[in-house]
Amino acid sequence: MESPHGAAVVAKGLGLKGPRGWAFRSVDLTAEPGSLVAIEGPSGSGRTCLLLALTGRMRVSEGHAEVAALQLPRKMAAVRRISALGPVPGVSDLDPALTVAEHLRERALLQRRFDGSLRALLRPRTERAAEARARIDGALEVAGLDLATLPKRERTPVRDLERLEELRLSVALALIGGPRLLAVDDTELKLSDADRDEAWALLRAIAAGGTTVLAVCSQAPEGATVVHTTEQAPAGTPADTAHFSGAADDALDADDTGTDGTDGTEEVRAAQAPEHADQAEPDHPADADEQADADERAGQAGPTGRDAEQSNHKDTTEEGAADALAETGRA
Repeated sequence: MESPHGAAVVAKGLGLKGPRGWAFRSVDLTAEPGSLVAIEGPSGSGRTCLLLALTGRMRVSEGHAEVAALQLPRKMAAVRRISALGPVPGVSDLDPALTVAEHLRERALLQRRFDGSLRALLRPRTERAAEARARIDGALEVAGLDLATLPKRERTPVRDLERLEELRLSVALALIGGPRLLAVDDTELKLSDADRDEAWALLRAIAAGGTTVLAVCSQAPEGATVVHTTEQAPAGTPADTAHFSGAADDALDADDTGTDGTDGTEEVRAAQAPEHADQAEPDHPADADEQADADERAGQAGPTGRDAEQSNHKDTTEEGAADALAETGRA
């Protein structure tokens, strides 16, 4: 697999504050493309929050950062498109019931469907399948995961994988999209000393291949660019996982659109609308009779205008989802 050019990462005075205090603060970082960056600190010191902030998935409260010359927090969506998450507990967990092959097929399908060009989608099925297979094989090779060594080869469920094998699979899934920035959380979690050395060797090799790597750890390895998180969250509030959803919701602004080209405004407005707004009672009984007649006629005529558009969109979405699940074997 062709190694992508890594993303330079620069941060100055970076901080993230939630409702219960600072997750991290005063973080400075300068990393060249293809660097291995170790985010070092004790559990609860905001390591995961910093990892998510630098990959455009959490909105910082102070300071500024640039990833591949894209400013944060203004260009969060653009940063998300060039970055990928490896294992991040609670965010990108693997499904323990699915097999290795199912995870790989699903990721390749989603990558093609949502990140591919229209011309690529119109190519013959055999060509698309061959390209997906090449992406998967290349990612597995870089991640060092040999399917032949697994208990049931590619049909091995995730729950039967060793911790290091699970780490390699998560990294391979992230690499299928060819990211310029790879983020890995809890790099040393549940690893023996020998497995820890193998994990760091893997991340070094990925960085040497051109992809910038951010890795959360308790103790940074030799040769890595180290950034410390020292700001502690209040007692009883793990800074590593606190407020991820809220920060992600707050991240949207006028200059930050998602991968589908929208800024989430419609979803926000829908969430803020009264729950039973369409069931409000009219002011007069006569109005109620007229409204009932109008509703009856509308029901006979079928959906029109925006209702018809939403119905068509729903049908299209459900059909696409059904196709995706069928191709991945999860129907």
